Amino acid sequence: MKIVIIGAGNVGTRLGKAFQKKDIPVVQVYSRTLSAAEALGKELQTDYTNQLQQITREADLYIFSVTDTALPALLKSFPATNGLWVHTAGSLPMAVFKESAATRYGVFYPLQTFSKNRKVSFEHIPVFIEANHPNDQQLLEQLALSLSNQAIPLSSEKRKYLHLAAVFASNFTNHLYAVAAQILENQDIDWRVLLPLIEETAAKVQELSPKEAQTGPAVRNDIPVIERHLEMLDDSPGKQAIYRMLSRDIGRR
Repeated sequence: MKIVIIGAGNVGTRLGKAFQKKDIPVVQVYSRTLSAAEALGKELQTDYTNQLQQITREADLYIFSVTDTALPALLKSFPATNGLWVHTAGSLPMAVFKESAATRYGVFYPLQTFSKNRKVSFEHIPVFIEANHPNDQQLLEQLALSLSNQAIPLSSEKRKYLHLAAVFASNFTNHLYAVAAQILENQDIDWRVLLPLIEETAAKVQELSPKEAQTGPAVRNDIPVIERHLEMLDDSPGKQAIYRMLSRDIGRR
């Protein structure tokens, strides 16, 4: 299978390197920014371009790893090919391809947080797949299983809820790490003292449900502690609002 990666950001980069590790040929990288296309192309030792008219028409699979807002406009301009077109977004439906030149299309969504310069092991990353033809669904399943031990068919309707849950579990959680780090840094305390706590919090839900693993003043309904914390945040209304909202939600569960 010959693959073209469209987009040289976090997901495109990590997928490209995962395919390279498995000797699955990435024959071209496209990015609207030439420097980004060149950087990933050279890493993968493959052709690269920032010109749509230079996209090869001979690939079997075109993986669109661009932002949700950029994808619809890109698809309108993307040249017709006989290959299978897939996007990697959790929040976009497969139907986004209906207004494009694609006749074969689908979704290849690895559920993980990716950063360009951080290695990840795809072995345990679930890959959610969808295609508009059964044969292509099977093709995507085989490709997913070449990277991961989990290839999971999922409809666009269900995948949008999966993405919503992932935002809560990862993006919002990471933001709370940043809030906690800022509180400590303001007191000249190294935020990394939180790392053992963060690691144990994540480890517990391997054995307990998130509800069973919940600790802290809100689940104990420890009002004096909660009120003291809110007073400490008087000069940070945004953080105070987050603390109050989350404490109330925890207390209702």
